Amino acid sequence: MDGLRVAVIGGGLGGLCLAQGLHRAGAEVTVYERDAALGSRPQGYRLHVDARAGLALQQCLPPELFELFLATCGRPGKRFTVLSDRLRVLRETVIDPGRDPFAAATLSTSVNRQTLREILVGGLGQRVRFGHELTGFDAGADGVSLHFAGGGQAEADLLVGADGVSSVVRQRYLPNAQVIDTGGRCIYGRTPLTDAALSLIPPPLLDGFTAIVGKRIGMAAGLVQFRQRPEQAAAALSPGVRLTPAADYLMWGLAAGRQSFPAPDQQLAGLDPAALHDMALTMIRSWHPDLRRLVAMAETGETFLVRIRTSVPEPAWPPSRVTLLGAAPDGQALLAAVGDYEAQMREYGYAEVLASQRAEAEMGARRSVAFWLYRRLARSGRGERPG
Repeated sequence: MDGLRVAVIGGGLGGLCLAQGLHRAGAEVTVYERDAALGSRPQGYRLHVDARAGLALQQCLPPELFELFLATCGRPGKRFTVLSDRLRVLRETVIDPGRDPFAAATLSTSVNRQTLREILVGGLGQRVRFGHELTGFDAGADGVSLHFAGGGQAEADLLVGADGVSSVVRQRYLPNAQVIDTGGRCIYGRTPLTDAALSLIPPPLLDGFTAIVGKRIGMAAGLVQFRQRPEQAAAALSPGVRLTPAADYLMWGLAAGRQSFPAPDQQLAGLDPAALHDMALTMIRSWHPDLRRLVAMAETGETFLVRIRTSVPEPAWPPSRVTLLGAAPDGQALLAAVGDYEAQMREYGYAEVLASQRAEAEMGARRSVAFWLYRRLARSGRGERPG
């Protein structure tokens, strides 16, 4: 792979992890990120990471950064619980107690998204170019020309789109591929784990990720209790990496269909964090008082809205020097490697989408809220960007 010039569009978790792996393999990789800096806009808080993430990070990251990742993970959960909005236990799933939650092959824990992203950018230096918004590209037999807002240009042997659900690369490379609005909306919030907040945490939530089901709305809730504070771990394990100080917190996400929100859908997108926080409190006004108090104690300015979208399966397309996020070619002709990867990506990715849709149809509207929360917030560690 020595000398292969790879341009990665998007500096989210997936794009940065790919860049680390390509750099380790000897490729000349450059990440182009439209935002001006790493923390320019909110992208979520708590993520669950499993063995797929553990093995990928172990393979892609330098050993010292992988150790830093493990050191800054959250305390692992012992069970997954579904509660009613009055805190009655509806379902419990116990996690295998014999599994090592911090071994790469059996990883099962939480991470703080910002901390993980800062670790993933470690050591890449000038290989990550902020303030570069892709506007188009021209792909030929010998390479790809990239065009950026403001007139900038770049050349690459391979272009990888890792720019999320609103991907510019996908829109131009696969213009007929559809991303549809599911009608689901989620208000995310973060509550610091002060002594007062800890006294209100329902016991099942202390043991792991929890989904809370109301009549037409649901809430996902998960704690992040760091093994080591990020700034302390970085100073001890990787002094060259700067991690933003972070304290323990409760992540919560209030999800419902757009018709269940007390404002027209067109108005939701324009609400500021304070208005979204007030709306969340209004929507759970009949819930258990402890849950209402925990939401009331959130950092108001950290509240944001996400529209839930999904992809529609697309027929196979011929491989080229442009692809979407995934494995890098290694030891094969470039286009053949891209084609092999894309076939696997279609099979795996669309299977996940169809499984989610079937399960939601089977479980009905009320249970599908809990199922969506579980899939989106508990199991997913892939780092999709909110649209």
